[in-house]
Amino acid sequence: VQLQASGGGLVHPGGSLALSCAVSGLRLDRYVVGWFRQAPGKEREGVSCPSSGGGSTYYADSVKGRFIISRDNAKNMVYLQMNSLKPEDTAVYYCAVRRYPSDLPCAPFEYDYWGQGTLVTVSS
Repeated sequence: VQLQASGGGLVHPGGSLALSCAVSGLRLDRYVVGWFRQAPGKEREGVSCPSSGGGSTYYADSVKGRFIISRDNAKNMVYLQMNSLKPEDTAVYYCAVRRYPSDLPCAPFEYDYWGQGTLVTVSS
């Protein structure tokens, strides 16, 4: 299983970025893919993760109303649209696959496969 995150870069505060995650080696429609981030000196945190049944999506409080997760099962792709970016959104962003149902849909330890990350820098 391989995940390749892309789309990061430098953006001004208030700007937007769209991250992509290409997944290979498994059928995406059978698994959950979440987005995480890790800022310098901080722990990795869940940003957006679908529930196991797909009926709801967790968003971190800090990104609610600004970030949107989506997926294209036919292309084995997952996306994270990030709007109204703030300097505190600066981090390396990762996508990851969760194989099994979980009551903690965005806990990093629940995820089995990780991509290499893409750096997002929000700065004027």
